[in-house]
Order: sequence, then structure tokens, then C-alpha cells
Amino acid sequence: MLVKGNHSSFHRIKSDETWHFYDGSPVTIWVLSEIDGLREVTLGLDEESFPQFTVPKGCWFAAEVKGDRDYSLVGCSVAPGFDFADFEMAKRESLYEKFPFEIVKRLSLP
Repeated sequence: MLVKGNHSSFHRIKSDETWHFYDGSPVTIWVLSEIDGLREVTLGLDEESFPQFTVPKGCWFAAEVKGDRDYSLVGCSVAPGFDFADFEMAKRESLYEKFPFEIVKRLSLP
């Protein structure tokens, strides 16, 4: 569950990660890749959103609540399986050097 005012900071893993939307406000997933640059995807159940989205392996991504409600209930599936050894949290300065977008400053750790 993501709550309004909190977020999932930019990170990446070595497997594809599929996000599933269940309830609450839509969720914005921000994806950074060397091929596409910055991509904004909205998870939700309305016409302008996707009920699920797969973040490709190796891409940096972050997520936050979008909209009026106080929370978003989402789930994630990882294939092949998730291992914390495959998890990498982004450092703001080095990620911003590579991807100079304001969202990187806001949703990454110092």
C-alpha cells in the first residue's frame, strides 16, 4: 500500500516486475531507461490508466499516489523470482547525472 505523501523511491532489480492495481487512487510509476528516457505510466481502473504494468528488468523506477484519495493498494509480481541481492537503490546525485529530470531529485534518496 502506498499512502499519499509517501512514495517508492527510484530503484531497480534484475527481473521484470509487474505492478497490479487493486484499489484507491491511481498510482504513477516513473520509469527511466537509456532507450526511452523518462516514461510516466498511470495504474488504475479508469479509461486513462492501466490495471497492470510491467517494468522491464534493469530499469530504474519509482511510484507515488496520484489523485484525491489517501492511498493506493497495489501488488507486484516478479519473474523470475525476487532476491534482495538483485535490488539496487538509486543514489540521487549519480542518477540525476545520467537522467537530469526533476522527478529524479524528488523521488530518490540522497
